[in-house]
Amino acid sequence: MVILNVKVGTETEFLYNTSVDADTDSVISDIVLLYNGQLKIGRICIEIEQLAKYGTMLPPEMVGLNEDQVKELGLKDEWGAVCEPMGGSTFNEDVYFRRNGKQPSEHMQGVLTKTVEEAKAVVSRKKAKAGVCLTQKDVQEALDMLRGATMIVYPMNLPPHDPIRMEFENKENLEGTQASKEVLDPVLARLWFSGKEIPRGKKLRDVIGRNEKTKITVKLTNAACGPPGREPIFTEEERKAMMLDAYRRQEELKKLEQDDDDEYHNASWADSSSLKRSIQGLANISWKPK
Repeated sequence: MVILNVKVGTETEFLYNTSVDADTDSVISDIVLLYNGQLKIGRICIEIEQLAKYGTMLPPEMVGLNEDQVKELGLKDEWGAVCEPMGGSTFNEDVYFRRNGKQPSEHMQGVLTKTVEEAKAVVSRKKAKAGVCLTQKDVQEALDMLRGATMIVYPMNLPPHDPIRMEFENKENLEGTQASKEVLDPVLARLWFSGKEIPRGKKLRDVIGRNEKTKITVKLTNAACGPPGREPIFTEEERKAMMLDAYRRQEELKKLEQDDDDEYHNASWADSSSLKRSIQGLANISWKPK
C-alpha cells in the first residue's frame, strides 16, 4: 500500500491510497477527479448556504436587477412559483439580486445547513491529518447527501438554471469565474514527485521504487505551470518551535550579562567552609535569636 500525500500549492488536499504496480495514468486521473470532486462539493455547499437564506436562483435575465428594473422590463420569475420550499417561506431579499428571496422555514434551513457541514466533513482536509485516505466513494457520498437534502426541502426540484441543480447534473458553467481556474483537466494535469514530473505510460514503481509500504508527497498542477516549489526543510510547527527556543536562549544570555560578576560568591557551592561545617553537623544553623 502506497500513500500519496497530495498537495496543491503548499496545502495538503487529501491522502490517496494506491500501489507501486498502478499505472501512472490511472493514478493521475484518479487524483485529479478527487481534487475536482472536492472543488465541486465546495461550490455546491456555498450555493446551498445561499439557498437556505435567499431561496432559488432567479432566471439569468433577472439576475442583478432590482425590483423596479424587473417591473420596467416586465420580467417574471415563473420557476419561483413552481419550486416552493417544503413548509413555506418568508421573504428575505438577496442584496445581490441573484436569488428570489423566498427563504425556507427555519426547520428546512437547518436541514440544508446541517447537511452542508456533514458533506464538508466527508471530504475535509482534516482527514489527511488524521491519516484517512479520500476515495471516489467519499466524494459520491457527499454529493448524494447534498442532493438528498435539497430534494427534501424542494420536492419539486430546483429551477434548471439554479447552479446547484446544474452542478448535480454536471451542466455547470464556470466560464469567467475563479472556479474555472481551479478545476483541472485530467488529460493535461501534471503530478510531481521530488521536483520531477511523474511521467505517464509508466508504472508507479518506475518512479518511487518497489516498496509498497511507502508514503510520499506529490504535487498536482495544471499544464501551464512549471515545476512546483520544493518542500520547506522545516514544517511550520518546527519553525515556530525553533524560533521560541532561540528567543528563550537570547533572554537567558541577556539575564547572564546583567548579573553581577561577583554574585557567585553568595552561592553555597562557593563557600570553602561548607564541607567542614557539614561534617561537624553545623550546617543550616541559624544564629538569629528566637
